[in-house]
Amino acid sequence: MKTSTTFLDKILQNRSISHTLFWLTLLGTTTFLTSLNLGLFRHHLINNLALLPAQMAAAYFLCYYQLPRQIFKKKYLSFVASLLVSAFVFSVLARLAIIYIAEPFIRTDFEEETVLEVLSDPYYLLTVYVPVVYSFPLIMFVIKIVKGRQKEKNELTVLQKEKATTELNFLKAQIHPHFLFNTLNNLYSLTIDKSDLAPEVVIKLSEILDYMIYECADPKVSVSKVQTLIQHYIDLEKLRYGEQLDLVFDCDIDDPTTEIAPLILLPLVENAFKHGASKDLDAPKVHISLEVQKEALHFTIFNTKSVLVAQKETDKKGIGSSNIKRRLDLIYPNAHTLKIDDKVDSYFVALDIHL
Repeated sequence: MKTSTTFLDKILQNRSISHTLFWLTLLGTTTFLTSLNLGLFRHHLINNLALLPAQMAAAYFLCYYQLPRQIFKKKYLSFVASLLVSAFVFSVLARLAIIYIAEPFIRTDFEEETVLEVLSDPYYLLTVYVPVVYSFPLIMFVIKIVKGRQKEKNELTVLQKEKATTELNFLKAQIHPHFLFNTLNNLYSLTIDKSDLAPEVVIKLSEILDYMIYECADPKVSVSKVQTLIQHYIDLEKLRYGEQLDLVFDCDIDDPTTEIAPLILLPLVENAFKHGASKDLDAPKVHISLEVQKEALHFTIFNTKSVLVAQKETDKKGIGSSNIKRRLDLIYPNAHTLKIDDKVDSYFVALDIHL
């Protein structure tokens, strides 16, 4: 089906072929419908073939000269004068084609009108031949307008997608240094303390960066990979805080292959540890829950927060939050809800996405 559609698109994109198909379709349709009501298919076919050159000339002159160079440029008087003259000329040509080309094949007992007689009866040309001649140009004009609007719509859609893709790539790139900055701070603390955990942090960090660099190039990743990424990050924080931190990470995933946009959840996890695992707290808590059922994701994070940290919070803390809000709007418009309850001593986030 896809191959046949592509083949049809290629044919329609060829101007010569598409225009030929247009005229053949109109010729065949009008001949069939007329003969269906009145009979004499051969007679109507000959008549329509004789009329076709005048109809084609009127159509191309109207659609490619009169409308774009006169109407669209607001030269209305010029258009009216041009239309009156061209309508008369094309109607005369159509009438002459019927008299000298069609009727000799259809009738034998008739008197041919002279050119002068045809020119001297403008009322007959106006009432009979102008509607016949300009029926096809009007159809062509309508199709051209619809096609042009559709082309503009498609171009706008492409531009919007390119803009969204560019913005998403920027937001993803923003996450990388933000995460790296936080993790290197943790590593720096461990090296200052000459902790034996520093090598393990380097290994975990390399695994996460490997995921970010190679896996996140795809627009979607499996939920299982996201779970692994979060677990690696949690393992890094466990190495830093040890038993001091009350940490819970619950997962309930019915289908691990369910896909989600990469790096959607990690900024929320980062912020929870950055602001909730402060050493100023006696018993810091970070509780994370990831649930995916029937392609519906429910993700919650609760963390305690030091009053000192709350007082020092500035706009810088919102790098992850503002990032994820914008990415959610771009990737899951009208398919997500994000609720944030920011208190003096705690922070709670609930995210629901229809995947």
